[in-house]
Amino acid sequence: MKKKTIRDAHFRALEAMYLSAPINQFYCPRIVVSKEQVEIEIDIDQRFFHAAGTVHGSVYFKLLDDAAGLAANVLEREVFAVTASFTTHMTRPVSGPLMRSVGRVVDQTRSQFLVESIVYDHNQRSVGRGNGVFMRGSVRLTDSLGYRLE
Repeated sequence: MKKKTIRDAHFRALEAMYLSAPINQFYCPRIVVSKEQVEIEIDIDQRFFHAAGTVHGSVYFKLLDDAAGLAANVLEREVFAVTASFTTHMTRPVSGPLMRSVGRVVDQTRSQFLVESIVYDHNQRSVGRGNGVFMRGSVRLTDSLGYRLE
């Protein structure tokens, strides 16, 4: 992951919100939000494997969707961006030791964001891709979500 630099308070608040989500107690991700992209990284645990001994597709989806959704929220500063549709392509199996996803907004309208994300293995090989449409939700970005502007 890239080294953190002096950044916008909104980016730090998005990171705090993401890390405070209960699901992330299971995955223990690391995240860096910037103006250009969102990077999320997790260490692979055997609890993430399906019966054939590699990472389950749900983990790919989580990393791809999370990076894409937060990339939309880099631009949307008032309400939580929600997934309207998302397509996932898993191109290589992963068995460890980590996965990293990168999400970027590629287009936007007044109410929607078209976002792409890629997930990489520990050798920086692309192992999956996703693209989706995210829209402005109805939930405001507030302290109750873990979104805390400093």
